Amino acid sequence: MTADPHRKPGGMSDVAGHAALLDGPPRDVGQLAAVVQGVLIHEHIASTYGVDLSAEQHAEAHLRAVGDMLDRIARRDGRPLTVARPAGERVVGVCRHFTLLHVALLRRQGAAARARCGFAGYFENAKFLDHWVTEYWNGAEQRWVLVDPQLDPHQRKLFAVGFDPLDVPRDRFLVAGDAWRLCRDGKADPTAFGILDMHGLWFIASNVIRDVAALNNHEMLPWDVWGGMTDKDSELDLPFIDRLAELSSAPDRHPDALRAAYRDPLVTVPDTVFNAVLGRPDRLG
Repeated sequence: MTADPHRKPGGMSDVAGHAALLDGPPRDVGQLAAVVQGVLIHEHIASTYGVDLSAEQHAEAHLRAVGDMLDRIARRDGRPLTVARPAGERVVGVCRHFTLLHVALLRRQGAAARARCGFAGYFENAKFLDHWVTEYWNGAEQRWVLVDPQLDPHQRKLFAVGFDPLDVPRDRFLVAGDAWRLCRDGKADPTAFGILDMHGLWFIASNVIRDVAALNNHEMLPWDVWGGMTDKDSELDLPFIDRLAELSSAPDRHPDALRAAYRDPLVTVPDTVFNAVLGRPDRLG
């Protein structure tokens, strides 16, 4: 287990300058997930909470850094994060925002935590949908545990989730590398993996790259596109993605090789990425 690189906030997960908001947070993984749920609302599930989002609120889903998310939270309500906001006053994001804020709070307390990009099999029958979750090191059990910090009681009922979201089974959430390997071995159908009308091996490959970046503390938006990503199966470098999938499926087995893989220009997050939702280049920083 190589936890140290995942213990300190940095880059997207840096919470510096927001001490007032972070007063007195709980240390428990589940309680921290509840804190996140009390300040964020999922863009595509907001209506089930009775919330009609404005255009300005929809735009919040494009915030990348935790610092920017906390700025927006504080602008709306300066009380500590432990005070849950009414649903309509929460900052808008998607699964990746819930995960990144959860990871940032865990890291601030010195816990080893990282964001994982992959596919969840619990939102739609027979489908594995594009999704992000937290992975943290449970020292007592000496294992990495998956947590879905997005799944509050409302969503657990909405999606009929029967497992504990604080210990998501590995067959219910597949990190992108595991999904890729299953499909490449003929054990899963690539068309079952994706979101909306986007699915297939190319989509899985893009998430493999996003997961490798996240494991190197570059947790990008789910629709950020760069480097070796493509929307055509025919353009995939299969051996290259095979290698990335192998490294990211077991990231603590060969950490130096994983860091080296991130330095490849096809994987490294550049200064400018393409925001596929807004259809424009976005300069980072």
